[in-house]
Amino acid sequence: MHKRLMRCAIFGMALMAAGAAFADNSKISPDLLPLLSNPSNSVNVIVQYNSPPQTCTGGGLLGPIICTAVNLLGGAVHFVFSIINAVSGTLLAGDVITLSNQSNVNYISLDRTLVATLDYTAAGVNAPVAWSSGWDGAGVGIAVIDSGIYPHADLSGRVVYRQSFVSGVQYDDFGHGTHVAGIVAGNGTSSAQAGAFRTFKGIAPKANILDLRVLDKNGVSNDTAVISAIQTAVQLKSKYNVRVINLSLGRPIYEKCTRDPICEAVDAAWKNGIVVVVAAGNLGRNGYATVLSPGNNPHAITVGAMKTMGTMGRGDDLIASYSSKGPTYIDLTVKPDVVAPGNLIDSLMAPASTLAGMYPANVVAPSEYTKSKSAPGNLYFRLSGTSMATPVVSGAVALMIQKDATLTPDTIKARLMKTAGKAFPVTSTATDPSTGQSYTSTYDMFTVGAGYIDIAAALTNYDVASKSAASPSVVYNLLTNQGTLNDGSSVWTGYPWSQNAVWGSAVLVSGTYIWNANVAWGTNVAWGTNVAWGTNVAWGTNVAWGTSGNGEK
Repeated sequence: MHKRLMRCAIFGMALMAAGAAFADNSKISPDLLPLLSNPSNSVNVIVQYNSPPQTCTGGGLLGPIICTAVNLLGGAVHFVFSIINAVSGTLLAGDVITLSNQSNVNYISLDRTLVATLDYTAAGVNAPVAWSSGWDGAGVGIAVIDSGIYPHADLSGRVVYRQSFVSGVQYDDFGHGTHVAGIVAGNGTSSAQAGAFRTFKGIAPKANILDLRVLDKNGVSNDTAVISAIQTAVQLKSKYNVRVINLSLGRPIYEKCTRDPICEAVDAAWKNGIVVVVAAGNLGRNGYATVLSPGNNPHAITVGAMKTMGTMGRGDDLIASYSSKGPTYIDLTVKPDVVAPGNLIDSLMAPASTLAGMYPANVVAPSEYTKSKSAPGNLYFRLSGTSMATPVVSGAVALMIQKDATLTPDTIKARLMKTAGKAFPVTSTATDPSTGQSYTSTYDMFTVGAGYIDIAAALTNYDVASKSAASPSVVYNLLTNQGTLNDGSSVWTGYPWSQNAVWGSAVLVSGTYIWNANVAWGTNVAWGTNVAWGTNVAWGTNVAWGTSGNGEK
């Protein structure tokens, strides 16, 4: 039954016995616990339940629909979700303890803050090969959950649905979502004028876009808005053929994915047959275990960023040093899954947006793509980050679905990973142009995942995943400084990082494992004694999601 997001008054109820009013810390997120010291504090939370929190009766011949309100002990419910068994609301800190002791309550977490994290780009992933075969994403719906989408000519007629989950203007006043949408599905109309020598064309230039706005003018959102948008995408799946969700946003990880509400929402979308593509994050310079949520979801396709080096060929492309690395904090899930171009990407501009005002030097001048003296300006903008790499993969997924609409999310993920390019150097070094500091990246599976996506290769692969394509986890031994892969049932002790590690039985595809003896990482790969498993991770509030555009050379 469709459940409207609702705001409602809450019925009062007698408090539980005093003896039960002790916090069940296993049910309360670690970032919420410190706020409980002052019982009079008001806190915004998401409460997950073991079963649906709201029951409704009636409808049709049974009379009007009557719903039993969710009880938050006198607090206010903001939203009742249907995609997961949860509600968001505001209540007193003192009541969180009482609520945690209710038998149907599974977990309580803060309603946390999230932030926003094509010429060379398309060539780097072999998209032109797909276009020449007629695959352009036509008919496939991609939900861009971001800061909104400006009505740019390069998307004209293909933004089929708009809804905002935050206050502000109807369109994109931050400038991030428009840029992301252009990478996914811009058709290059504005740049393909007389005298043009470069065209800024997205990966799936005829795909339809759903604009689900969750980021405000400063690029900030919260869990409630993002979960609501994911839920809306699932509800609109049949109407608009929504097969892909793009999440170029994220926040730090505070608990296991199975307890993180936004991670759970991603899982629900995946189970509904929608491929969810998520940015890894831009904290790679802080070391390993820097992937953000919901990029830690094992089912999602988590994307790191490559640099095209300003050339059409793939052979010289390198990893961006800021691209977040796995394994994920707490769960130790192997991420990212794949990498794609994300550095110095030219895409659509939202005029008068926050980003355009902050970084005027990132506006692409008409002289950079056309010889025409009358070409209008303020059409394209340059940004860097895994936020930009993510829509490259979302566009690739749309091309695969256009070719074969029966593909499941697991098969799509498996094919992209299996066919991804695996020819990398052992290491590379990048220098930050503003600070002069150098960063060395090692091309292990926590940095590049299964490799550099190759759309042409993915479209010519016909393997079918016979089981889940969930990313495996790892087990780390502090005494030996070695890690082993875990497929969920057994530990693969035969693959220490110091050897030619492969992914054992991660995914069986038509009788062949994605990671097998034929997948050569190279014996020189340093799996590394320098892997700092979360100890040096800076989970600061200054997470940059591709907003400055000042990428690496």
